Amino acid sequence: MVDSTALRAAFARRLSAMYGTEVPAYNTLVDVAQEVNRDVLERMGADAERLGSIDRVTAERHGAIRVGTPAEMAQVARVFGAMGMYPVGYYDLREAAASSVPVVSTAFRPVDEAELAANPFRVFTSMLVTGDRRFFDEDLERRLGEFLGARRLFPPRLLELADRAEAEGGLDDQAAEEFLTLATAAFELSREPVSRSWYAELERVSSVAADIGGVPSTHVNHLTPRVLDIDALYARMSERGITMIDAIQGPPRWNGPDLLLRQTSFRALAEPRVFREDDGRVVEDDLRVRFGEVEARGIAVTPAGRALYDELSAELDAALAGRRVTAEERNAVAAKLWEGRVPSTEAELVAGDLAYFTFHTTGHTTGARPGSTPPADLAGLLAEGWVTARPIVYEDFLPRSAAGIFQSNLTSDGSKDVTRDGAEFGAEALAGVLGRPLHDPYELYASIRAASLTRVRDELGLDLAIALP
Repeated sequence: MVDSTALRAAFARRLSAMYGTEVPAYNTLVDVAQEVNRDVLERMGADAERLGSIDRVTAERHGAIRVGTPAEMAQVARVFGAMGMYPVGYYDLREAAASSVPVVSTAFRPVDEAELAANPFRVFTSMLVTGDRRFFDEDLERRLGEFLGARRLFPPRLLELADRAEAEGGLDDQAAEEFLTLATAAFELSREPVSRSWYAELERVSSVAADIGGVPSTHVNHLTPRVLDIDALYARMSERGITMIDAIQGPPRWNGPDLLLRQTSFRALAEPRVFREDDGRVVEDDLRVRFGEVEARGIAVTPAGRALYDELSAELDAALAGRRVTAEERNAVAAKLWEGRVPSTEAELVAGDLAYFTFHTTGHTTGARPGSTPPADLAGLLAEGWVTARPIVYEDFLPRSAAGIFQSNLTSDGSKDVTRDGAEFGAEALAGVLGRPLHDPYELYASIRAASLTRVRDELGLDLAIALP
């Protein structure tokens, strides 16, 4: 039996090999990321692995795909469900993006702590909201629905194997090989001709809409390695002559703990595609759609920590409103804001309940009086040396950063009629499309923290639950 964990790890490897063949610059990105990671590990030693072992970081990837309809989204959920990947979080890029990005998204990933440690592969998956009149009028929605309804992204045999794998927890060797082959092929770049006029019509609305609804299949939009020093990687990629987007998205580079997620990418490359003209001719041309993204993951924040991040982001926008600044100047202003408001140590993050940590008994009572009884509150346990804290890695995404990456790689801003009402399509609607629960990332992090506190309580023989700060 090849279980869901093994299927996920194998699929991530195959997808990476396939994408490296289709987008050779991705291989360069992976090579540079691993080079930077080796340098950081040599420089920092064990501290470099505080947010995950080097083996996990080296193997870690997140992919991104885009689909057009609720039916396609539901099928994606079945394929990823076979690999122990479940929908986590809701992202409305219609609102997060300044340009025309008419999609809502979720991320399929493992949710269990042990599964994340084994292989944290995640896929950021976006779906068109064709009923949103800010982007699509009635006629275009109808024609788009007909186009999308006529295509088949996933063969029935793949879905059959996916359902069996999810129900049984895996597949036998032969079925696993068939599943992996079909799943990888489903995300390859199509060689079928693209209708030039149809693609162009959608592109006038949104480059993202054209990439989803203007082609006969889906594909991997980007595949993202994880790096321990994203600023060093950005510089080294530029030195190799690869054009990067203008800035690193997310929190600034500063002197405190890494929080949340920082992302950047090289710009979308011109890839050869086959087009069908209105007169029936088939010609070769290119499209700039796919890009190479890289990420540096920090500590997961609590709702209070996220509120602080959002507040500081708004203050940064206000401080720079109307000014043209470089990425370095923007980072400097942001870092100054952070240094005045964000705790500069992990201990302060714990004390302020601003970030998630797991807690572990030390095995001795350094700092505690011999024969003393451990306190029942977390602050006391930490202060007296009964317990240590380890940060929980942020496994999810920031909608504004995702929108920023999308926008930086668009061929045009598209069009958005702000005089029309948008379509309601929230987290509950997306969960209904998926036919399975949409996990709240905060609840997942909190449950991991709570489980660690229960273990600490049991190991120290405490009668009551340990009180958080």
